[in-house]
Amino acid sequence: QVQLVESGGGLVQAGGSLRLSCAASGGTFSRYGMGWFRQAPGKEREFVAAISWTGGRSYYADSVKGRFTISRDNANNTVDLQMNSLKPEDTAVYYCAAARRVFFIGTAQGDYGYWGQGTQVTVSS
Repeated sequence: QVQLVESGGGLVQAGGSLRLSCAASGGTFSRYGMGWFRQAPGKEREFVAAISWTGGRSYYADSVKGRFTISRDNANNTVDLQMNSLKPEDTAVYYCAAARRVFFIGTAQGDYGYWGQGTQVTVSS
């Protein structure tokens, strides 16, 4: 069973940056593809970024491509999301997720079986 805890959310002005971090425990972290999702008020949860178990492949939603970067540190069991040039529409609760099975990476919510509790990101205009 994989447990995930996010940190690093907060309030930032438009154009600013934030770095989210997710600490994993309870499983062999280096075998799991990892993802970040977000859910804005009144909207469905949506894919943001994903990274393969080795860190060699990454995928991004079109809305964040070129602004966000996902990375992982398998030695410390963490996955980060660096968010630059933030916009008010990036305001959401951000969730870290681990793939439903090992050696797999996906961009759909159903591809992930383990979720963190979420961290709030608010971007003011």
